[in-house]
Amino acid sequence: MKDYDVIIIGAGNGGLTAGAKLAKEGASVLLLERHNIPGGSATSFCRGRFEFEVALHQLSGMGSVAQPGPLRGILQDLNVMEKLEFVEMDDLYRVQIKSENFNLTLRPDISKVVDELQQRFPHEKQAIKNFFDFLYLFFTEVIGAYYLHDPETSPEKYPLYFRYALKSTQQVFDEFFKDPLLKAVISPYWTYIGLPPSFMNFSDLAAMFFGFCEFKPYHLKGGSQALSNALADTITQNKGKIRYNCGVDKIIVKNSKTEGIITEHGDEITSKFVISNASKITTYVDLVGADHIPEVVTRELKQSRVAQSGFILYMGLDCEPDVVGITESTNFIFGNIDMDKAYQQMKVLDINSQDAMVLSCYDLRDPEFSPPGASQVALVTLKYGHPWLSVPPEQYADQKYRCADQMLNVIAPLYPELRNHIEEVEVATPITCMRYLGHPTGSIYGFEHHIKDTENFIPNKMHINGLLGVGGWVGLCGFQPTLESGVIAARSVLRQLGRN
Repeated sequence: MKDYDVIIIGAGNGGLTAGAKLAKEGASVLLLERHNIPGGSATSFCRGRFEFEVALHQLSGMGSVAQPGPLRGILQDLNVMEKLEFVEMDDLYRVQIKSENFNLTLRPDISKVVDELQQRFPHEKQAIKNFFDFLYLFFTEVIGAYYLHDPETSPEKYPLYFRYALKSTQQVFDEFFKDPLLKAVISPYWTYIGLPPSFMNFSDLAAMFFGFCEFKPYHLKGGSQALSNALADTITQNKGKIRYNCGVDKIIVKNSKTEGIITEHGDEITSKFVISNASKITTYVDLVGADHIPEVVTRELKQSRVAQSGFILYMGLDCEPDVVGITESTNFIFGNIDMDKAYQQMKVLDINSQDAMVLSCYDLRDPEFSPPGASQVALVTLKYGHPWLSVPPEQYADQKYRCADQMLNVIAPLYPELRNHIEEVEVATPITCMRYLGHPTGSIYGFEHHIKDTENFIPNKMHINGLLGVGGWVGLCGFQPTLESGVIAARSVLRQLGRN
């Protein structure tokens, strides 16, 4: 008899929702987490009088009570909604392009998005309407053909899906617009994927515009750590077990089937299924081992490229955000309209005006997020991990703070008073992300999400009986997709256990 029905490796978003769903449905669950808290990227940390949000910028898929989104339904099913308080954001984003002396704020309402863009770009008025009408029609077909797996999917039933599903965002922009500034203004969400419009699948941009406009962007009081804690509580309240400070050294595979795991402490624990929230590389190369990696997996790993990590400044300010000129929750900052140059800049250590950045400040919509009279800001730019791996250990601290200073210099013309009001600051590099997440080169987006890497070409399948993967390494990155991935994996296990 096995010790558990399911062992879950890693308490990130996917691992937590998988564990919560399985435990709630009566499966015996053991969740192993090498850190001392649950959450992975969905955590917080304290410096001085501030508790900093690690990763969440805009939570998608929630929707309201009157118009619930898919994520709200999942969290209700997992009995965590009553433990959380969500904060709706009234800005979609503000985009600032320094070379053009341009800034514009869009609201999470598609009619307001169209109106605002038409006012600022009157020469593209009809094209703007046509584009967003098309985006909605296209993504409606994506929902049916891709997300709901309609068995009657065909070019006749879903003509837009079949015509545009494999097109890049840039190709679609070029089909509708002539003004390069307009293309840049509606492109910032590419930084949530890590690939510029020239590489980014248009389906991904359509999903974000549709999701954030229809279901609104949200944050939550207490940050993403509150969500992670609530999901962990669901596991333990339903007789599931969680062991913190306990990593996994090996997934036991016999006759092409998982039999359990061996912890870093040498404990062998058996199970019918293993769900891994670790990176796909770690899962196969380090835990399964070369002798048991199926050839199809080897081919998949060879064709995939590890995505970016992040360079992040977490800043606690001794003032309200408006004092330093911050008026919106989500602010995209670009040096110019060339997004390909911004992407190339992610491959070097230094930070300059070419870097694409996002500045988030939750206090604008949640005044209780920081102590009274104070506020906190997260300033992020994407960076590949390899340049940081080349920094000698004795130079690491100097390089980290040098790049942090460069980052503050880049945004100084937009927020000249910000530096003068920094009370607390913490700097995270790709090395930091690698340390806390355990991901190769500190990647925060898993593999790069090229069109060739979508499920149209690489099915979300682990190819070893009893082994399932969750999180951003086996699907899309971001909070909603990774939270959903755990529920999908749990339902698969429950079906095989005969409990669903």
